[in-house]
Amino acid sequence: MALLQPFAKPVPAPAAEAIDHLRRCTYRRLIAVRKRPDAVYEAECLYPDRKVPIPLGDLASARPICASCTASHIFRPDED
Repeated sequence: MALLQPFAKPVPAPAAEAIDHLRRCTYRRLIAVRKRPDAVYEAECLYPDRKVPIPLGDLASARPICASCTASHIFRPDED
């Protein structure tokens, strides 16, 4: 006779996207530099007047800059 073993509910691993999440901003512009084989994007910040873009570099270098932004009102409300 087979006995049932206790079942431990699996805990999902944290997603890599949560660590590398870039909040959606109404002033950030992404420009596709290369689409294949791996997508490469350059980021620009258009804050405050949307006339002169400030280049932020690729996404890896833009993440810490955007994460340290103190203008919390520019991030989309569904990101909070």
